[in-house]
Amino acid sequence: MINIPLSFPPNKRTIVAVGSALMDLCIFESDEFVAGSGAQIGGMVMVGHERIEELVARSGGAPRVVPGGSACNTVVGVGRLGGAARFVGKRGDDALGQTLAERIADAGVDPVLLSSSTATGRVLSIITPNAQRSMLTCLGASAEIKPKEIVPPHFDGCAVAHVEGYLLFNPDLFWAVIKTAKATGALVSLDLASFTVVEASLSLLNEAVDGGAVDILIANEDEAAAFTGLRDEAAAIAALGKRAPIAVMKLGKRGSLIMYGGRVVNTAPYGDGRPAVDTTGAGDLWASGFLYGLVNGYTLERCGALASMCGYEVCQTVGAHIPQDGWDRIKKSI
Repeated sequence: MINIPLSFPPNKRTIVAVGSALMDLCIFESDEFVAGSGAQIGGMVMVGHERIEELVARSGGAPRVVPGGSACNTVVGVGRLGGAARFVGKRGDDALGQTLAERIADAGVDPVLLSSSTATGRVLSIITPNAQRSMLTCLGASAEIKPKEIVPPHFDGCAVAHVEGYLLFNPDLFWAVIKTAKATGALVSLDLASFTVVEASLSLLNEAVDGGAVDILIANEDEAAAFTGLRDEAAAIAALGKRAPIAVMKLGKRGSLIMYGGRVVNTAPYGDGRPAVDTTGAGDLWASGFLYGLVNGYTLERCGALASMCGYEVCQTVGAHIPQDGWDRIKKSI
């Protein structure tokens, strides 16, 4: 395997994320509610729009509505850090889609949002007392983006094209994104997104990673286990590192492991004593800090430290977006 350089020219430092343009509906409920919802604790299940409406009505309170989607969350974090960022996706031609576009732009992200007559996609994120989140997703318009709609100008100035694992459910679109980004000289970052995604798409994932399509492979411990078949963390990060130039294993409140060039960087978790409120978006915002640091020339140790801080701060609020006081603390550190 050829190691990739950890430096990028000034005119090629944009992080371009491609994925589902969604709005998150966040509710607090019990483990029993999750069990009866059809969701998998800590995982993601596809459902129809009607099922989400039914569960929201059954819930005890009104949901908090915030922009969502794994890749979108990540690139919004990059924009809030001050990095050059762009998001490519498809939204509904409706009020919810317009709100999504406005909020992405407000975060400093260039929104390349194709439109559809289908309703904007949404995710019901059920948050249990231990701050775990379980998701039911209706992709709506976000599922209608076509491979031919992915074009080279989307990746102008792109250092890293960040792809959410959910795109593995659409192989033609997944390959269109990979090939178009690679043709412009961009590196490809793939976040495995969920162990359920890995289990359902293992053959395609093996083909992409072993074929050299992925330069930066990001997983948590459950996703890494599903991909490698290894529960031992040292063995799992070693296996990931043999298959991608940069491999990451996020360990939640225990920090992370980053492997590059045969060396493993063990990043300590960040924390200031505040308890987690909601883990929604923790992995996505972790990736924001890591990729921002990477394209701006930080050491891997510093990338991991910034990533840990971003992942921690998003757990102090509901939804996958860090409030301004959290960003102020993060920016002060860098």
